[in-house]
Parts: sequence; C-alpha cells; structure tokens
Amino acid sequence: MSANRPAAVVVLAAGEGTRMKSATPKVLHTLCGRSLVGHVVAASRELDPEHLVVVVGHAREQVQAHLSAVDPAARTAVQHEQNGTGHAVRTALEELSQSGVAVDGTVIVVCGDTPLLTGETLRLLGDTHAADGNAVTVLSAEVPDATGYGRIVRDESSGAVTAIVEHKDASVAQRAIREINSGVFAFDGRLLVDALGKVRTDNSQGEEYLTDVLGIVREAGHRVGAAVAGDHREILGINNRVQLAQARRLLNDRLLERAMLAGVTVVDPASTWVDVSVTFEPDATVHPGTELLGATHIATGAEVGPHSRLSDTSVGAGAVASFTVAEGARIGEGANVGPYAYLRPGTDLGPKSKAGTYVEMKNASIGEGTKVPHLSYVGDATIGEFTNIGAASVFVNYDGEAKHHTTVGSHCKTGSDNMFVAPVTVGDGAYTAAGSVITKDVPPGSLAVARGQQRNIEGWVARKRPGSAAAQAASAARQESEGER
Repeated sequence: MSANRPAAVVVLAAGEGTRMKSATPKVLHTLCGRSLVGHVVAASRELDPEHLVVVVGHAREQVQAHLSAVDPAARTAVQHEQNGTGHAVRTALEELSQSGVAVDGTVIVVCGDTPLLTGETLRLLGDTHAADGNAVTVLSAEVPDATGYGRIVRDESSGAVTAIVEHKDASVAQRAIREINSGVFAFDGRLLVDALGKVRTDNSQGEEYLTDVLGIVREAGHRVGAAVAGDHREILGINNRVQLAQARRLLNDRLLERAMLAGVTVVDPASTWVDVSVTFEPDATVHPGTELLGATHIATGAEVGPHSRLSDTSVGAGAVASFTVAEGARIGEGANVGPYAYLRPGTDLGPKSKAGTYVEMKNASIGEGTKVPHLSYVGDATIGEFTNIGAASVFVNYDGEAKHHTTVGSHCKTGSDNMFVAPVTVGDGAYTAAGSVITKDVPPGSLAVARGQQRNIEGWVARKRPGSAAAQAASAARQESEGER
C-alpha cells in the first residue's frame, strides 16, 4: 500500500450512456464478471482511501443498489442534473461536508466507465502528485493515435503541465503531441474545493468543467503536473458495445497472462474466457473453448475443457472436466466429469468419482470412487462410496409439489434403466436389477427386482405384419436355423 493514502476517491458514474442503446445503465454493463463501475471501485479500494464517493444520477436507484451489494462501505452522492464533471465532483464533496467530513489531503477523481484502470496506476498518480508537490496531477497516457483526445502541453524546462488543449482547438504542432488527458486527476483537496467555487458555466454546454480547475490553480501560482500511465489502454473509456467488447478482450488477456505466468497452462487464450474472481493453482490446465466464471477455482493438476463452462465451481487436484457445464458444484480430487455432463447447484462429487456422458446432477452428494457413467439424472440424492449407478437411471425426485430425497449406500450396484422413486433408500452393498422401478427401501445386501415377467408371443410378426421387412427377416432366420439342424 502506498504511504500517500488519499483523503477521498470520487468516482463519476452519473451519466446515462445513450450510445450503449440499453435499458441497463452504462456503468452496470459487465465484463469479466464485474460491472464497469465495480472495476473502478475495486481499483480505487486498492489505495485504501479514507472515503470513497460514487456520484450517481441516471438510474441512480439501480446503481445505488448495485453498489450496496458490491461495496457497502462506498458512499453515493446524487447529481440530480448532469451539469458537468466539475458539478459532479462538487456534489461529492458537498456530500462529505454534510456528513461532517472536511477534506484535507489528496482527492483522486476517476471515471466510472474505465474498467481497465488498475490500482497500480492510481498509486502512480498519487505518488507522483505527492512527490512533485502538485496542486493538480493529470493521469496521462502516450497513445499511438491521439486524434480526438485532449493534448497535454508541458513546460519544456520543468515538465509542468501548462494546458490541456482539445483536438479541435489544437495547433498543428500541438496535434503532433501523443500524450493525452485521461480524465483522471489527483487534486489538493483544499485547493479543489476553492477552485470549484470559481468554475464558470459560460461555455457551449453551459456546464461546470472539472478541467477548468487546472487553469484556476495555475493562475493562483500552483503547479500542475502529469503522471504517465504505463499502458495507454488502461484509460480507455466505454461508450458503446464495440468498446465494451474490446475492453473485455483486453482484460481477459490480462487475466490469462497473469494466470499463465503463475504456472497455469492455457492452451488457447483466444478462446478461453475468465472472470476476475476465478483462481488457479500451478499446473492447472485449461483447454480451448472454456469459460470460467464467478468464484471458480481450479486446483493443481486439474484439467478443464475443452468446451466447458464452469460457474462458482471448484475443481479438485487432478480432476478432469471435459465438455462440461457446472454451476455451484464441487468436483473432488481425481474426479472425472463428462463429456457432455451438466452439474447443477449443490452437486458435490467425491474424490475419484465420475459423472459421465450425458449425466445431469443437482443437489447430489456423490461418494468417493462412485460412478454415474452415462445417460442418467441424479437429483436430490446422496450416494455412498464405490457405488456404480447403471446407465439410463433416473432419480425421480419431484411429485408435482415437492422434492424428495433418495439415498443409495456404499458398494451398491444398480442396474441400467432404473427409476428410484423418492423418498427411497437403497442399503449398503445392495443390487437392483436392470429395468426396475424402485419404490420401496432396499435392505443392505439385497437384490431388488421390480419389473414384470417377460412373455414371448411366437409368430406375432408374421400374423400382424405379414410381408413386412421384419417378417421376411424372421422367416429367413427361421429357415436358416432349420437348415442347420
């Protein structure tokens, strides 16, 4: 943590974002498992500010509710009318003042639509502000193409910022400058309060511009400086869905690079997507076409994918999950899942267990070494250790009004095409015959047979389907059999 702890961070998140063309407020659009404003708040929290204030306006009830969920300690200040960035910051400082907080120290102002901004870069801004003794420090960036951006004009001898010139107002020489304004600033808190009271609205928009503060403090004899971000892409703002997708790609690449440098094998980063909350252990492997979402954790030696989607799921050491969809599940050490398995919330697979091809599970606890190999549904169930569930089995858990539980013990062998009609218990070491509908408890060590006796009606096809392909095949088989005799 930097020693230069800011007195406050102000996050500007009041705008509507009409270019998103969405009923969802712009700052609540998400990338990599977190909202735009959520990313900015998280980066700001890395500075450990004394106060964090988010200025809200458009759809403020939704934004406030979201902030209460992701950062309950964050304050909000309501900008009832969007009268410019200067007015927004003044609204935030007035919110603090009304709460008895006199801002004394550094105030950092950030935009709520810059999700790639990192805490490290904000620390650089704060440290530069303190080291250079600035009244205002601009976070700038050197970009390949500065077209459309405000240029940072510096004094050649001191490096101080003398002006921020908008592209349309820049001279030919100024347009050659590649250092641009990000819209993120560090201010001396007391000077900021004073200067905001002097900001005028005699401009084309009739708004209070925060950038006017720079000229006001310079005229008063104070220094304005700049801190250059290490990666210009961090300052990218989001105004439409195209930019949102571009930022998602950049952030995803950043997350995957961090994982790979920590010892994770990502076979194809271009087709792998992760949330910021996903965690890995060294020597985990992620195969192509995989999404890892929420609080998912992949342990050492585990392999996920290809073409899997895991959300809020833990994968134990050495486990494998291929062509798998899992939500709120736990996959134990050495377990094997898929291909084409669906693990729904509450699924808990024990060590070295198996949920195989076309298996769906929900609210099910599966013991160590137990296998549900294929074509089965296991819902609201507990299965013990080293049991084998036959193919095409269904745990019939719903009676139309309520869910019921099935318990299958350890070391059981259940036949294919079984229906377990809950509530029912199959004891340890029991067997069930193929095709059985189990409606009563099966004692330990018993064989349960619950099916009608087979009856063969000889000659039925010849009588009921004369001349059919089946009748002809049966006749040929009969003649061949008689000839062999």
